[in-house]
Amino acid sequence: RYLCLELEDYRVLKADSGEAALAVFDEETPDLVLLDILMPGMDGYTVCERILEFSQVPIIMVTAKGSDDEKIQGLDVGATDYITKPFSTRELVARVRAVLRRTKLWDKQSEPAFCSEDLIVDFAQNRVSLAGQEVNLTSTEYRLLSYLARNAGRLVTSGQILEKVWGEEYSGEAHLLQVTMARLRQKLGDDARNPRYILTKPGIGYTIVKRT
Repeated sequence: RYLCLELEDYRVLKADSGEAALAVFDEETPDLVLLDILMPGMDGYTVCERILEFSQVPIIMVTAKGSDDEKIQGLDVGATDYITKPFSTRELVARVRAVLRRTKLWDKQSEPAFCSEDLIVDFAQNRVSLAGQEVNLTSTEYRLLSYLARNAGRLVTSGQILEKVWGEEYSGEAHLLQVTMARLRQKLGDDARNPRYILTKPGIGYTIVKRT
């Protein structure tokens, strides 16, 4: 199934169980993880959570056709994207390319850090800290926060965020943004009902506030 990736000059590492996947990841530190939900032993959700405890690597979950619950649960545990079975080799290669391209675009950049009270987004180090403590974000959560931070004080629409953080092909996937935003806010301790950092304009988009 994944020969198409090797033909595109990607080096593919395979694991036949959740535990084996964690061992391979620990030894090889890949640039992207393609993770099936149904595996012997530890399932894909648990593997995803374990990996993201110590890494920002992008993870694509492989889900059953038409299963919205699987997609949402995958996003809830921090997956970057998902692909539904059955899928064509062209779609798989396109998804992998898109995720890697987005990740590369958000690599370390020499810009002044964004500061709002005790929240700091260090673009040069791809690092976020809150009250002096580093916040462990997934690659998607980091891209979302840094996009808002680069546009501090401006209202950016949900469509703009989806296009910049996920890609043009995701412009209608509002649930991606909602799930990721909820998870980001939780990690920042930012109550949506009484926000300190990220403000919501219902039906339009979001803005991040820069406080001194």
